[in-house]
Amino acid sequence: MTTVRKGLSSIKFAKILSVTQKKAWSVEHCIHKVCDTEKTMLSGGVEIYETCLGRIEKNKHVSKRQNAGRGAVGKAAVVALRERSGAAVAMHVDKADKATLYPIIERNVQEGSSAYTEEYRAYTMLNRTFDHHAVKHSAGEYVTDHASTNNIELFRALLKRICYGTLRWWSFKHLHRYVSGFVYRQNARELKGLMALDSTIRASESKHLSYADLVQT
Repeated sequence: MTTVRKGLSSIKFAKILSVTQKKAWSVEHCIHKVCDTEKTMLSGGVEIYETCLGRIEKNKHVSKRQNAGRGAVGKAAVVALRERSGAAVAMHVDKADKATLYPIIERNVQEGSSAYTEEYRAYTMLNRTFDHHAVKHSAGEYVTDHASTNNIELFRALLKRICYGTLRWWSFKHLHRYVSGFVYRQNARELKGLMALDSTIRASESKHLSYADLVQT
């Protein structure tokens, strides 16, 4: 659960443990809670990206469609930040707007660092605190001098592969734990075998998630 880069589905986990899918799903979320460690303070060159996760509205059953607008309608927002050296922070947010993004970036990126984003208008406020550079994807621009968001876009692509390829069926209310598990594996990817297991066991101290809390939160 903590070394496979794209994680494991609860069905696959149940087969490995020889337990029911319900039990495996519960254990899986207990491990994800352990993975929700203290956020890393990022510095240097930091790439920032926001994305939406969820099913395409037109592909849903008619009874489950939200018929207001397009794009992010019926989806969950995730903001991700990643140092060019590799360390990352990501979280599920209610909205990917200026009022939400700026406090998150301010808390997790050291002042004076270089911030690389796309041309989303919500990022213009970064000019006040950071050395901000933006690439204009709408104009076919992906790399300008040393400015790009290629690393964080790879991070986003892997997260989407987990949601759509590994998990397949997941709930918005548990998305924050799936994101935590992915970030933990990314930040600990250099640890191998027993070292990764030992790191996870140490992180589990004083962390507990009962089934009652799991299904209520």
